[in-house]
Amino acid sequence: MQNAASSTGPTLRHVPDFQLRLAADVAEVRAAQRLRYRVFVDELGGGGPMVDHAEGLEADSHDDWVDHLLLLDRALPGDAADQVVGVYRLLRADQATRAGRFYSESEYDLTPLRQSGRTLLELGRSCVDARYRGGKALMHLWQGLGAYVEEHGIDLLFGVASFHGTDVTALAEPLSLLHHRHLAPPEMRPRSLRHQPMDLIAPEALDRRRAMVQVPPLIKAYLRLGGYVGDGAYIDGDFNTVDVCLVMDTARLGAGHRALYAADRG
Repeated sequence: MQNAASSTGPTLRHVPDFQLRLAADVAEVRAAQRLRYRVFVDELGGGGPMVDHAEGLEADSHDDWVDHLLLLDRALPGDAADQVVGVYRLLRADQATRAGRFYSESEYDLTPLRQSGRTLLELGRSCVDARYRGGKALMHLWQGLGAYVEEHGIDLLFGVASFHGTDVTALAEPLSLLHHRHLAPPEMRPRSLRHQPMDLIAPEALDRRRAMVQVPPLIKAYLRLGGYVGDGAYIDGDFNTVDVCLVMDTARLGAGHRALYAADRG
């Protein structure tokens, strides 16, 4: 689906000069969409009705309503649009109202979150250029996300994250682990609209260590920050993924994790 920021890539041959900011114009949004195309279409085999193969853009109808958080490497040649190496798509509740819905509502019933009375932020389309994976790029993106959360007083973060491929049987162990150990409380538990059960293996029969190895790094990172998963997975044929809905209560972040918000974002 949409979050592919953490797998390991080739080693860089230069020292990055990172800068974080929101996309300022159409050219920078297009740069984000080009990076998303390289990751979600070229690497992961995704697609969709608004993917522009001729221009190499991965786009959808929500792109006009969101904030695009960009990570630039100023050590690269060219202008800002040539220097985008990481992106996060951020959709607040007020923006979702103007867009018609949250993106995740195409896959999950978000009623518990919408009725919580808390300030919501949907995360999506997170990815990092392959050359920058395994380094500090993702940490910089998270620092930018943390600053955005603080600025807008966000209480709950959520979004769909993905396992590559659509063979649920092959993913029975990690999906079962997420269900048994990280299921969201009922009051903040989205439910899949095409409900694919995740409790495929009984807890006593589950090899938790082996299951966790199969969980994508970005999902592991959210879990370490206190994240939960919703009820049921969603098979996304367009993106060739099995998706889970992640929810994180910012009040559960400890002091160490909140330090990300105040860290140097250069």
